[in-house]
Amino acid sequence: MTGGSGGRGEHESDRDASTALPVPGPCASTHRALAECHRRAARGPLRPEVLCRHLNRALAECVVTACCPDETDAVRTLCGSAGTALKREQCQRARIDLALCLEAHQEP
Repeated sequence: MTGGSGGRGEHESDRDASTALPVPGPCASTHRALAECHRRAARGPLRPEVLCRHLNRALAECVVTACCPDETDAVRTLCGSAGTALKREQCQRARIDLALCLEAHQEP
């Protein structure tokens, strides 16, 4: 069902979001935990964006690391703290490499 208003549309949106993309094996348990958090949040006073923020971030980091492990490691290493102009340039390049890697993994 598309469109609609009220809580029902939000629940359908959550269900669609949990199945929209395949989740790499090492991230599957975090994905299940996030889906369960969203289900529980629907019954409580807090919105899923607030209640499940930590799991959402953990899943994002897991998927990015699973798709582009070398590029993710380079960003963590080179962008973890301020440094010289050379280090800032290396950090910028590492971020670009990570963005290109992630773009290569997007579905058409």
